[in-house]
Amino acid sequence: MMAHDPPESKLNVGYVLLLSLVAAFGGFLFGYDTAVIAGANKYLEAYFALDAGGLGFATGVMLLGCMAGVLLAGPAGDRLGRRTGLLLCGLGFGLSSYATAIPESLTAFWWARFAGGIAIGAVSILSPIYIAEIAPERIRGRLVALYQLAIVVGIAAAFFVNSVIQGRGDADWNTATGWRWMFAALIAPSAAFMALLAAVPESPRWLVKAGRRDAGRTVLERIGGAASAARGMAQIEEALTREEGRWSELLTPRYFRPLILGATLAVLSQLSGINAIMYYAPKVFEAAGTETSAAFWQTVIVGLVNFGFTFVSIALVDRLGRKPLLAVGTAAQAATLAGIGFAFHLGLGGGVLLAGVLGFVAAFAMAMGPVSWIVNSEIFPTKMRGRAMGVSIMLLWFADYVVTQTFPMLKDGIGPAATFWIYAGFSLASLLFVMFCLPETKGKTLEEIEAGWGR
Repeated sequence: MMAHDPPESKLNVGYVLLLSLVAAFGGFLFGYDTAVIAGANKYLEAYFALDAGGLGFATGVMLLGCMAGVLLAGPAGDRLGRRTGLLLCGLGFGLSSYATAIPESLTAFWWARFAGGIAIGAVSILSPIYIAEIAPERIRGRLVALYQLAIVVGIAAAFFVNSVIQGRGDADWNTATGWRWMFAALIAPSAAFMALLAAVPESPRWLVKAGRRDAGRTVLERIGGAASAARGMAQIEEALTREEGRWSELLTPRYFRPLILGATLAVLSQLSGINAIMYYAPKVFEAAGTETSAAFWQTVIVGLVNFGFTFVSIALVDRLGRKPLLAVGTAAQAATLAGIGFAFHLGLGGGVLLAGVLGFVAAFAMAMGPVSWIVNSEIFPTKMRGRAMGVSIMLLWFADYVVTQTFPMLKDGIGPAATFWIYAGFSLASLLFVMFCLPETKGKTLEEIEAGWGR
């Protein structure tokens, strides 16, 4: 056992798990609100008479809101606290879900989705930061991976709800009404998230940074006992004395390298094309000749595979490490995406295409999906973590927007085969980046990771 580990008997695993699950519930809202568009966009396209570019923007405008949410979340999380920021996210999810369900004009729909994107972008920063800051280092990877698990549960829930609602009426009913219920279904979980947050404490590292030492020590003691809390307090305070917390500090040699590494990993995770599947899955299957109802249920299978293989990551990320898992996952992504491209090129739809899509989703879910969030939650200094992660995740959402906006146009322009071959090329680039550039953070405290950049 490493010297900085608290004794096993002192670690309150149940309490840490409870705090992590509450924070990870924000990932469920994130997953549902991003994936719900997959079932709705076919009917939005008909209701608002959208062309390929218009459909891309109606789907992707939320991601512009995500970028704004990320920019707001970093400073807000550093100033107000992680938990307070998450409470505001819950409120944003509920209000935007209602607003998205009622519009009669395309402009009103755009603004409602943009507002929902602000909540998604903010929670994409604050939830993993909160978990990383309360988690003991030896199980931190698995606990932060719970956030990604919650995202994929939300995605699967959205696909299932979409399929159930789509089956309750014909195309005319879904075009007029069905898609509204798809969005409105998130209101109740948003209220539940806010209620759960009322029962958890603020991040101990943020409390110490804010000058509330006693409160921070109390949380650390409940997590790992008095001896662990004393070590944690010493490490946190030492780290804080070395930091000035200015935006310009991100450009210094000590912190610019982790920023570049975190941002590159975040961007490459999106350029794999994962959200071409998650946001347009029914259309992908329909492009290969699958009937609409069957395409919706195949999308549910995608969500279930995404859910199941996230457990592989949770089981292995602290055992094998971040880097080996990413190397295997990105190699599998490149191979399966190339296979999807050949399936379209050769006209092999049905089971062949479904197998390729499921293989790609499984590879992403076990590695790049959760591990990119884990690495970004670990590598930045305490006082700058909110701002630095904000920059990295804002670039993630920008890359997501580019993929979301361009996929309908690429599919109709150069064809689905060439489109998925492009995504395969980016996954190959991800493999090279992981092998030659990314350091390992397994088994290190946040303060040890930070000190490593100085060396």
